[in-house]
Amino acid sequence: MNISIFGLGYVGCVSLGCLAQNGHTVIGVDVSETKIQQINNGEATIVEKDIDDIIHQQRKAGRISATKDYKQAILHTEISIVAVGTPSSQKGHLNLEYIFNVAENIGEVLAQKDEFHIIALRSTIFPGTCEKFARIIEDTSGKKNNIDFAVVDNPEFLREGTAVADYYNPPLTLIGSDCEKATEKMKALYEQLPAEIIVTDVKVAEIMKYVNNTYHALKISFANEVGNICSSLGIDAYKVMEIFCKDQQLNISPYYFKPGFAYGGSCLPKDLKGLQTLAHDLYIKTPVINSIDKTNDIQIQRAVGLLSKYFGKKIAILGISFKAGTDDLRNSPFVEVVEILLGRGFDLRIYDENIQVARLTGKNKAYIESRIPHLAKLLSHDLDKLIRESDVLVVSNKERGIENALQQVSGKIIIDMVRLPYLKEKNTYTGINW
Repeated sequence: MNISIFGLGYVGCVSLGCLAQNGHTVIGVDVSETKIQQINNGEATIVEKDIDDIIHQQRKAGRISATKDYKQAILHTEISIVAVGTPSSQKGHLNLEYIFNVAENIGEVLAQKDEFHIIALRSTIFPGTCEKFARIIEDTSGKKNNIDFAVVDNPEFLREGTAVADYYNPPLTLIGSDCEKATEKMKALYEQLPAEIIVTDVKVAEIMKYVNNTYHALKISFANEVGNICSSLGIDAYKVMEIFCKDQQLNISPYYFKPGFAYGGSCLPKDLKGLQTLAHDLYIKTPVINSIDKTNDIQIQRAVGLLSKYFGKKIAILGISFKAGTDDLRNSPFVEVVEILLGRGFDLRIYDENIQVARLTGKNKAYIESRIPHLAKLLSHDLDKLIRESDVLVVSNKERGIENALQQVSGKIIIDMVRLPYLKEKNTYTGINW
């Protein structure tokens, strides 16, 4: 394919060389005469392992060039990759001035071009940027998005120092697009790479780099705080985290990475509190670890906020144990929600097929008696009747019996904590995080 790349900095230079090495003809566009001259001399614009040789070889083969003339670059290519800088302000806002300048330039040229043109944004951008970028092109060119041209998001996941290796061995290739024609062409651009190509909504793609890098920062901070605790106890922190990473069923896995309601139970809150207390006793500051339960509390308050507007209506809580398949009520976040709402005078009934007050024993019994002493009066054992007589259904457990009963429900207000999106078809539906 014939490709133009706007911006010859880190991402642009690596993309220029690697795409050319995959057999494409690539024109780099930049306002810097120095960078243009470097590329045209067969030299990389950055210091990065292997990129010097690639640029030299591909320039010699005639597959790469660089210019300041964006008009000719756009007219002679079918895909334009935008990799200009989006520097961050001290408050964290992105300066999108350069990227929108490119949109105006592209729109100006597309007014003179009949062929369908694809613009792929690789720069770090906020959700909604592609939409605004497309509007600028429409306003400038008089052309229509997804008809005469298409704007897609194609975030990069390159690490400095290993960028070339990362380009050729990505964890995945992500394309945010709502244009089938553009999607198919972008997929073909990356078909030589040994990774899954994921096509998703544009805004999903736009936010992914923020999510990834924030999690990477969290991992580093978490490991450092664990390391600080271990070193104070004379424990080899590297060995601790090495063993931690061996567990790929729970620790290094998709488990727990599904947005939803707060965690609970007898283990997570207790063990988290234990580690926080240990760090405190050792005079070790652990702000990341100390904030975990605060975030959990916020999620509980979020649920209370969603339900507060339904004061005076009959509310059914479908599941009160901390998760499906258990009668454990200890530290169940929904016990706290029920406790708060009862204190505010809400009309509540509860269904949980695993809870029978007469069978509660030990700490489980003591816990619920201290929090909701009149639980037996609130419990209903007839799920179908409870659903019929209630105005608001709060789905808090994914028990099979609950799911089966909800299949035919219509005309109810649904507050969904576990993600059962089919309920939105016949009901007034709100999900806690979707």
